[in-house]
Amino acid sequence: MKQYKLSVVVEKDKDGYIAFCPELDGCYTQGNTYEELMVNMRDAIQLHIEDRISAGEEIETYEMISLTSLEVTV
Repeated sequence: MKQYKLSVVVEKDKDGYIAFCPELDGCYTQGNTYEELMVNMRDAIQLHIEDRISAGEEIETYEMISLTSLEVTV
């Protein structure tokens, strides 16, 4: 088995948490708590990778992803 280290972006709103994996287009999930979200995200990533491998697709990983904020005045 191969091990993957992937990025996860987590957002919190009034309804709970949502997350996505930038390296895996379309891989996202949600949870009521942070802990639930992380369990769901691990499952979503594993399923996404398994599906891509079975379809013969490569899993691209990035050396670095940076997350930052920008302030914009409109």
